[in-house]
Amino acid sequence: MKITAIDPITLSIPFEDGGAGVGITPQRWHTLDMVLVRITTDTGLVGWGEAFGYFCSRAVAAHIRDLVAPPLVGRTVDDPAALNLELQRRLALFGRYGLTIFALSGIDIALWDLKAKAEGVDLATLIAGRRKREHVDAYASLVRYGSTELVARYCEKAAREGYRSIKLHEVTMPEIRAGRGAIDRAISFTVDVNCSWTEDRAASVIPELVALDTLWLEEPVFPPEDWDALRRLGALGLAIAAGENACTAQEFGHLAQAVRYPQPSITKVGGVSEFLRVAAVARANGQMLMPHSPYFGPGHCATLQMAAALDEFGMFEHLYVEPQAWVGGEPQLPERGRMGIAQRPGIGFEPDPEVLQRYATS
Repeated sequence: MKITAIDPITLSIPFEDGGAGVGITPQRWHTLDMVLVRITTDTGLVGWGEAFGYFCSRAVAAHIRDLVAPPLVGRTVDDPAALNLELQRRLALFGRYGLTIFALSGIDIALWDLKAKAEGVDLATLIAGRRKREHVDAYASLVRYGSTELVARYCEKAAREGYRSIKLHEVTMPEIRAGRGAIDRAISFTVDVNCSWTEDRAASVIPELVALDTLWLEEPVFPPEDWDALRRLGALGLAIAAGENACTAQEFGHLAQAVRYPQPSITKVGGVSEFLRVAAVARANGQMLMPHSPYFGPGHCATLQMAAALDEFGMFEHLYVEPQAWVGGEPQLPERGRMGIAQRPGIGFEPDPEVLQRYATS
């Protein structure tokens, strides 16, 4: 089975979240900017992947077309992990992390999708020999509201829907207190500040976060790769989580010594191949993965396949928003805080052609 074409497809799907869409991203965030990767082969099989594309979809698509894809056309799809490493070596001069690894991530997911489809099994079975689970616990990952009233409202809503774990993206304590106060203490509670605090600020609020029964504090400081600061904060009595901005298992080797919960993002870390290498690092260090997965296309599906394949997979992150359309056609939503895992060949994703046509940006 040889690759005949690799094509990026950029989409922009509006979503509603009940907030103003400001605070986390450089501009207002109200669309899901996706970069799908379609790989066609001489056998007629088609593989689908997803590269990280929020606010950078056109640039990532250009990296795929002009830099990462050309060396692969005509190659045989038999060992995606080996192709991934070969490309990382060949692309090192062009930036091993950031847009280049985002592009490679999407291609890698599509290659694994193809390999599993060719063997007639779902990706989890291809990787692990058998599926470890059919469902995974999901937590509601709320957007940043910057309002105590909105935080309380949406925490209460998620709790009513059956979520047993809720994550805030608030950066000030009044909103964080409001979120914790709106839900039962039996519901686990986490806080992601997206690198907004100094080390001193984080250290000063950790005692209160512990008192609020916070399961973890996520990405507390800038820069996110300040391993020493993360390690010092982790010694203060609250678990630290990080990793959505870390690329390749190399960075997770450092991160494993600094945090309790590593958080690889399959569309950013280097795809399935690097995700599996990160899982091996976590396994060696006795850690549970809490992957970053605010996706609604192949990235969502591939992450769920990792949940079915890996014992060290913890909870699935579900971005708590309402997309205007679902790129796979049917809604992908947890039920009572549990996410079902598709058992179809490959990663379990096929796009809805009408959605591709309606929301395409290029």
